[in-house]
Amino acid sequence: MKNRFLPILTLALVVTFASCKDKAQEVETTEAEVAAEVTEVSTKYLVDTEASTIMWKGFKPTGTHTGTIKVESGVFTMNGDAIESGSFLIDMNSLYVTDLPEDDENHGKLTGHLKSPDFFDVEAFPASAFEVTGFTNENGKMMLSGNLKMKDTENNISIPVTVSENNDSVTITSETFTIDRSKWNVKYGSKSFFDDLGDKFINDDMELQITITANKA
Repeated sequence: MKNRFLPILTLALVVTFASCKDKAQEVETTEAEVAAEVTEVSTKYLVDTEASTIMWKGFKPTGTHTGTIKVESGVFTMNGDAIESGSFLIDMNSLYVTDLPEDDENHGKLTGHLKSPDFFDVEAFPASAFEVTGFTNENGKMMLSGNLKMKDTENNISIPVTVSENNDSVTITSETFTIDRSKWNVKYGSKSFFDDLGDKFINDDMELQITITANKA
């Protein structure tokens, strides 16, 4: 197996509140950009959804919550050692809380609240999407750039990733990173939208970590 840096798309997002305490660095967020194009010399890969996971961690004044969310489907192309194009769908209905046991009533309450219109409005927006726009080498790290669409809003983000290749499969692992949910109109408990929350706020920052496995088509 050989390791190498390079970009990969994936993502779409996921959940809840995070505070600025002990959180990972926030990624750069800009306006949506033109998607990357496929070339004739590229190699196509299909995501193994059972082997791919997005993990989230959130913080609020009284504690933390953790969980997972599934990649619904995904395809990308590689040109040599570089990811050149691709897109992924994220199954927002798969949002799952891991720090509370399933038989705890708070497990169901938290899950339901995160899926409600207060947060991600899963009934209206059952999938999030990520589309690759490019990558750059910044200080020795490969930064994947892509348009993340969540709810009715689309922004471009850049995240640091590494890739391991084994025969005809590729595993992409991101560093833990932070996004600002308010930039996707996830408003509940956000000081970016409400001034009278006192200590009842939920921080806008969300921590994510992504592992994607894909197989050559």
